[in-house]
Amino acid sequence: MCGIAGAFNDRKAEEKVKTMLSAMKNRGRDDCKINGARFCALGHCLHSLVGFVPQPIKENGWLSSNCEIYNWKELAKAHHLPSKNDSHLLIQLLEKNSLSKIKETLKELDGPFAFAYWQENRLWLVRDLLGIKPVWYSWNTESFYFASEKKALEKIGCLDIQELNPRHILIYDISKKAVSFIEREFFKIDLSLKKRQNLPKIIQELAKLLEQSVSKRLPQKKFGILFSGGIDSSLIAFLAKKLGKNFTCYTSAVLDKNFSPPEDLAASEKAAKLLGIKLKIKRITLTQVEKYLKTVVPLIEDSNVVKVGVGLTIFAACELAKKDGVKVIFSGLGSEELFAGYQRHKNSSDVNKECLSGLLKVYERDTYRDDVITMYNQMELRMPFLDNELVQYALTIPGEYKIKEGIEKWILRQTAREMGLPEEICQRKKKAAQYGSGFDKALDKLARRMGFKTKSEYLRQFYPAHNLNLGVLFSTGKDSNLALHIMRKQNYHIKTLITLKSKNPDSFMFHTPAIDLAKLQAEALNIPLMEVETLGEENTELKDLEKAIKLAKEEHQLEGIVTGALFSNYQRERIEKICDKLSLKIFSPLWHKDQETELKELLKEGFEFVMVRVAADGLSKEWLGRKLGEKEIDELIKISRKYGINPAGEGGEYESLVLFGPRYKKRIRLMKTDIISEGAGAYSLAVKKAQLEEIGE
Repeated sequence: MCGIAGAFNDRKAEEKVKTMLSAMKNRGRDDCKINGARFCALGHCLHSLVGFVPQPIKENGWLSSNCEIYNWKELAKAHHLPSKNDSHLLIQLLEKNSLSKIKETLKELDGPFAFAYWQENRLWLVRDLLGIKPVWYSWNTESFYFASEKKALEKIGCLDIQELNPRHILIYDISKKAVSFIEREFFKIDLSLKKRQNLPKIIQELAKLLEQSVSKRLPQKKFGILFSGGIDSSLIAFLAKKLGKNFTCYTSAVLDKNFSPPEDLAASEKAAKLLGIKLKIKRITLTQVEKYLKTVVPLIEDSNVVKVGVGLTIFAACELAKKDGVKVIFSGLGSEELFAGYQRHKNSSDVNKECLSGLLKVYERDTYRDDVITMYNQMELRMPFLDNELVQYALTIPGEYKIKEGIEKWILRQTAREMGLPEEICQRKKKAAQYGSGFDKALDKLARRMGFKTKSEYLRQFYPAHNLNLGVLFSTGKDSNLALHIMRKQNYHIKTLITLKSKNPDSFMFHTPAIDLAKLQAEALNIPLMEVETLGEENTELKDLEKAIKLAKEEHQLEGIVTGALFSNYQRERIEKICDKLSLKIFSPLWHKDQETELKELLKEGFEFVMVRVAADGLSKEWLGRKLGEKEIDELIKISRKYGINPAGEGGEYESLVLFGPRYKKRIRLMKTDIISEGAGAYSLAVKKAQLEEIGE
């Protein structure tokens, strides 16, 4: 647990590093140092858990690190290095192996890390593959800055701040004032072991890796466990007790006379009794929740409802642990993605692909929030389920063992039974932290009490800035419009719409009917539109998409991309790959949303849309241009059930055009259209003339 910061090519470099370290002083109170030279400075605040070695550390170069390298002693012995602790081993290993082989060096490290290594005219900025340890940076034509927390960079006036993609190594050339990246390989799905592994062998290996992962993370100092009574946190507690350690479990819950008792409160008390472990509970009133919000929302730099709800749960438990002098706290984060614990895993046609997709996003969704909350309470967070070896092994386990007979995380539950975890705990169904603790219900009540329509609107007052700057892959259809609307409601800033105009009507990736009307929609939404033409050929359209997204990122300082994908793995996987390459986060708010539910949600939110292409049994040309209301949606659902088609058109059965929506300032009116037969029962609506009209005309 440490904080790192740096400023390069700035006359006030040392002063700015000092300011950044002060902004995140809770990350380390044992020591604070800055090394500076030639308008460049590297800083570090230390929370010492593995030997007291002040940083930045000097060998041939300088190192400032925030790391937990569990195998540092073994590496020091193997490489014949006189290392004093894990950070000292890191700089010695980097220099012994040479920076040209940095990717190979990183593969030797067992444990999460974030570090900056400065040697002569170059700075290397690196973090672990999953992004457990955070790093943010800001770069302009003159200077470069980085810090463990975004708020530290905001404190010195940085505007274009980006989170370092964990799969990228950043290299800053101090002389040329230029940034470049080296891509790292992520975990891969490997089912080659399937033929050689039977179920008993999988359980045996998984049990070994789980115990090993917990064991290596157990500290000599006082520690605790964030506890819900579910299988994940209970298994960590069970293993810690088995390994002979003394610890306390911590949980938090909102208690209100108008609420039923939170599920996690009863579950954690019952599980603690079954396991024979010590449990402390932080009981919170509705009035106290609002006080916590004033701290937690700015701390996590995000007003997303789910992030805040989970964050409140963790913060309150950590506050209790801090009073007990706990220095390290364990979390069960990661289990859901390894072993398929969400509904989207159940809905997926390929469970392991869904797991892998979730692991790619865990750094944006979870780890930064949890890191800054625990750091604020001066505790190091350890997450055994996000162990590299365990993650890679989990991706070799066939999906049919992860979800079996409708039971999520089946293989983990089965393994836990074999290890001796009580049956009642093994059977407990997943309950998201914000719901199980009662915090989500509290947010809903507070929002209504204060006169806000939604929880998002209520939370916005505690963090007025937008969560992230996003671009939307925009097709003019209902899905991309609804995805845009959902992200806006969650306080994200939509900076631009990105539209690919394909010359190929049968494009695999891109919507083609009425695509020219994207200009009118962008004007109605008052959002800049970026249009890029593509031939729509399978071998070039992805390059065109990457070009468009890269251009949008540079022009609008984007931090992420929004897609309207519902079920198409073909599209999502390719977009994810492009975004990861470009260091952009990806959001698919409709992913695996029930299609009938989506259609009804569109009407509820006030969208007006029509079909502009039909190509399925039961959908005649009479549907074209017809505005879809409740009657039409009901009819469409009946047709989908009769003919087995996708009611939302996810299989290409039809394509849509939005004429008006909740954020539209004007309405699109179709003035002149023609129906064109495409053969084989397919028809499209050619829009010859359309215009924007003031609302009410």
